[in-house]
Amino acid sequence: MQRPLEGIRVLNVTQALFGPYCGMLLADLGAEVIKVEKPGTGDMNREWGPFFPGVEGPDKSGYYVSIHRNQKSITLNLKTKKGQEILKELVKISDIFIENFKPGTLDSWGIGYEELKKVNPRLIYACGSGFGHYGPYRDWPSYDIIGQAMSGFMDLNGWPDKPPCRAGSSIGDIIAGMFLCIGILAALRYREITGKGQKVDVAQMDSMIAILENAVIRYTLEGKPPTRIGSKHPTITPFDIFKAKDGYVVIAAGNDAIWRRLCNVMGKPELAEDPRFATNPLRCKNEAELKPIIEEWTKNKTRWEVANLLLANDIPSAPVYNVAEAVEDPQTKAREMIVEVNQPQYGKVRIVGCPIKFSETPIKIFKPAPLLGQHTEEVLMGLLGYTKEQIDVLRKENVI
Repeated sequence: MQRPLEGIRVLNVTQALFGPYCGMLLADLGAEVIKVEKPGTGDMNREWGPFFPGVEGPDKSGYYVSIHRNQKSITLNLKTKKGQEILKELVKISDIFIENFKPGTLDSWGIGYEELKKVNPRLIYACGSGFGHYGPYRDWPSYDIIGQAMSGFMDLNGWPDKPPCRAGSSIGDIIAGMFLCIGILAALRYREITGKGQKVDVAQMDSMIAILENAVIRYTLEGKPPTRIGSKHPTITPFDIFKAKDGYVVIAAGNDAIWRRLCNVMGKPELAEDPRFATNPLRCKNEAELKPIIEEWTKNKTRWEVANLLLANDIPSAPVYNVAEAVEDPQTKAREMIVEVNQPQYGKVRIVGCPIKFSETPIKIFKPAPLLGQHTEEVLMGLLGYTKEQIDVLRKENVI
């Protein structure tokens, strides 16, 4: 069954998580994604755990497997002249080029945007970096934690009496990877209209600032930077986690009507008219007094007892899950968010599925992540016409 991006070829020379996450999204959507990796070791995330028991070498990483499904892997030494020539040959027949090297690195190797657009004027050159390809910090190295720190996000995350806290997943990389994918899709549309490729430049810091939601407008209007407040919402109350008998449960009363229904379910209808809590601004002002009252009601019930009572009365609520509970939940299974692949050298493994659902072009095919260099011969011989003898020479010269 055809998928939305079938017929689009992507050269993915990225490492770590930012770029690979973007490449995975494009592959899920049907693009032919050719992952270009360093001979011998491959992407640096091949050294990141968890690792498959009993598997050694560059194909041992479960981390790599989790973000490289549906792709091909070739090895190519981009620091060599011959490796650069082969890359340019592939660029001629590709639509998209993704890189997340330090800005200027590929320019110095002769395979940056200005050079590659000469090779293929229709090429969409997508680059991801910590701080972008211009600005005073363009040369700074970065990982996810840097983007979370420099954007102000980390200072918003956690509890008031604790240090700033990194989010539990690498959202600085993941969000930036999503924005890079969005930029690529928009550039494809522009190329469809004009025939012209272009450069797409996405920075981690920019991406994290873009998701600060109302924190920025609160600062620009009020002149005071927001900071950590735990799990509660800064401008809506009650909108928080509450203690239950077996963990925590979320209650999200997003307006006064929901608040009144909550009061009734708790058996405290008088709270709806209490001068401390009658309106949302008042509830926010007096949140410290309100939370213990709600927790007095929740603490002797299980998470699901609370959630089911509230949901039956059209009050948004949910248990706070751990990862295992989320993975095994029937909603997760119904939406096919956990899929099974037969990973070479290991066997069956469950990984995250694709969250984008289509009515006409459903994403049902999930191929395992490639072994390092698994498709080198296939790509060089099938796409570029190299002979087996030529490939043997390239191996001896450490080009592939």
